Amino acid sequence: MNIFDIVGPIMVGPSSSHTAGAARIGYTARVVLGEPVKKAEIYFHGSFAQTYKGHGSDKAVIGGLLGYKPDDSRIKNSMEDAVSCQMEYSFEKTEIPEAHPNTILIKAEGESGAQIALQGASVGGGNIIIQKFNDVTVDFAGNYDTLIIEQEDAPGAVAAVTNFIAAMKINIAGMKVFRAQKGRDAVMVIETDGILPEGICKTIAEFQSIKSVRYIKKIS
Repeated sequence: MNIFDIVGPIMVGPSSSHTAGAARIGYTARVVLGEPVKKAEIYFHGSFAQTYKGHGSDKAVIGGLLGYKPDDSRIKNSMEDAVSCQMEYSFEKTEIPEAHPNTILIKAEGESGAQIALQGASVGGGNIIIQKFNDVTVDFAGNYDTLIIEQEDAPGAVAAVTNFIAAMKINIAGMKVFRAQKGRDAVMVIETDGILPEGICKTIAEFQSIKSVRYIKKIS
């Protein structure tokens, strides 16, 4: 046990799992979308569906979608801020088979028309696990600086990226490749030690078979 286990994360309360975790899921969706959110459909499953108003999960996830981190005091007024930014949003209760009790599904559209679907679970102490990105099942927590790379499921795509990262003297802390079906689109998740250099996403995005690259900085 460490001090974090005792006092919990630095956050806007009242709940680390229902408030801080919800904010982190919303923030991750905003970063993965890569642009300001114009419209968001937010689906609460399990415990979230029962308590999201009382625990401020609604304000927290909207704050995250606006780019507010869990310790940002603006979360308290996030819904008013969303109106000011002309961001449309809706909340619905849902049932997601075999999902963690504290699960949120976010379907977001950006100002350019870009769309994503992101499913994440708040697993306690403000920690999260992202479980789905669009139609692909994934597994990452955002505890490291992380690259989310959409790619064609083609030979050489993974090697090209990892060889480039090695050449940049960047240490990979963890890496997984996920795909819905052989030969279809895949998602590469690379967790790294330290902050990544500016322009790395643009460079990787130009590699053959790479469709998009997102960079999620570790949330301290």
